[in-house]
Amino acid sequence: MQTLISIADYIRWGASRFSEANLFFGHGTDNALDEAAALVLGALHQPPDLPASWFSCRLTGDERERVLGLIQRRIDERVPLPYLLGEAWFAGMRFHINEQVLIPRSPIAELIEKGFSPWLGPSTEPRILDLCCGSGCIGIAAAAYLPESHVDLADISAGALEVAKRNIAEYGLQERVMLHQSDLFEKLPDIQYDLIVSNPPYVGAAEMEGLPEEYRHEPVMALLANENGLEIVQRILKQAKRYLSPRGIIIVEVGNSAQLLMDSFPEIPFVWLDFERGGEGVFLLSAADLAE
Repeated sequence: MQTLISIADYIRWGASRFSEANLFFGHGTDNALDEAAALVLGALHQPPDLPASWFSCRLTGDERERVLGLIQRRIDERVPLPYLLGEAWFAGMRFHINEQVLIPRSPIAELIEKGFSPWLGPSTEPRILDLCCGSGCIGIAAAAYLPESHVDLADISAGALEVAKRNIAEYGLQERVMLHQSDLFEKLPDIQYDLIVSNPPYVGAAEMEGLPEEYRHEPVMALLANENGLEIVQRILKQAKRYLSPRGIIIVEVGNSAQLLMDSFPEIPFVWLDFERGGEGVFLLSAADLAE
């Protein structure tokens, strides 16, 4: 190990070990090299866009020990990297996370970075609801990219809301982002939103059984939605109209359950969104669509 000196050395060596161990990637990266780079930079408390000239820098003894320990845990325990680091990046923003919440990875990040254009109608102070918010990454990022917005975060999990609370404070958004412990809409204020956005549980029982070991570290209640994966989404569709403004829209991620959802509700005119950076299974509906 004494031959490993620089940041680049540890990234290269980590990538080789990850490939050899046949790890699953899908919690922020999709290959061994990017995973190793994220691990080493995260362990050194450096940003993902570290200048290239820094990669020749040497690690201290303590830094080497930390990096090697994380690489070994990633291999031996199959813990997703963001949990090992306690952080994840989403829409260009850093979020605190732990095993109380899903790891942020939704393609909805692209929509946030574009201010939900052209879908979000004109509003000087849009009201946004992040339903099943987990770490709060979607709603908090929306508040950051839409500085005039007011955002409510809702989740049934008290543990998840503690994580979201920390992230709200991290970005100083306590005045514009509010937390609600609620089973979907059950305990939300009786108001109408210009945008409801949700990444709810949508994994069916059979799909859950086949997930790689890394997913076993994520909270089951944030992934599993009954036998077919549609239970929570069906409830959202039935209840959302009351909470949408007349020109409001709802955006929901359903992943691999998309085809089953269309088969189950052939009368609903789902608009399936495309993403430049990859990702699928996200639909959009207007308040008018839900009313019909």
